[in-house]
Parts: sequence; C-alpha cells; structure tokens
Amino acid sequence: MRTIILKTASSYLLPVLLIFSVFILLRGHYLPGGGFVGGLIASMAYVLHAFANGLSDTKNLLRFHPGFLMPIGLALAFVSGMAPLFLDLPFMTGLWYPGEIPVLGSIGSALFFDIGVYLVVVGVTLTIIFTIVDTI
Repeated sequence: MRTIILKTASSYLLPVLLIFSVFILLRGHYLPGGGFVGGLIASMAYVLHAFANGLSDTKNLLRFHPGFLMPIGLALAFVSGMAPLFLDLPFMTGLWYPGEIPVLGSIGSALFFDIGVYLVVVGVTLTIIFTIVDTI
C-alpha cells in the first residue's frame, strides 16, 4: 500500500503527530492524557511512516533500536518515584518546583514520571510492531 498520496501524507503527518504526542504528554499531569496516550500517538506516527515508506526507511529515520527507550524510560520513572524518599516523604509523592515555566506551567515529579512512561510505551510498541513486521 505504498501510494504517492500515502507517502506524501506520511511525510507531513509524522512531525505533526510527534508534536501532538508531546502536547498530549505535557498536558497529561493536569488534564486527561499523559505519557501513555502520548506514547501511543508517537508510535502511531512511526507505524504510519513504516506503512508508507517501508520498515527499513523508518528504522533509518529512528537511527537506533526503539527497545533502547525502554530502560531509559523505566529508569526515569523509577528515579522520579524514588526522589521523595530522599526528603523523608513517601514513595511517589509529588514534588513541585515552586515557580512556573512559561510554556510548561508547574514542573514536578509527575511530569518526569510521564516522560518515563512515554519512552517506555514508544519503545515497547515500536519493538513489538517492528518485530511482527520483520517476521511477515
């Protein structure tokens, strides 16, 4: 299903979907959304690119195996959960920076946990889909 229309559309949709996934990630610790949904949208963008341009082009676009994202995301989520223990607070207690960042708003440990989940979801989803496509 490699038509010119799909190839052209996927080249424009990939950056748009990736930006949208980051938007969903960043709004997730205030409103519905977050790392899981944002990661699925980012994975969907790469799957669309793979359908349109072939799996080898998408792997070249990524430049590294998506499974590499899983341990990084797990480590980030774990560290964000463990950080309150150093301040004699319970595990996974939200820590917040007192000021606000203009675009992001309040920065806290929930954001870093969501980023970790985002990386894990992208890594797992793309690893599974790329493995399935390789075996077909």
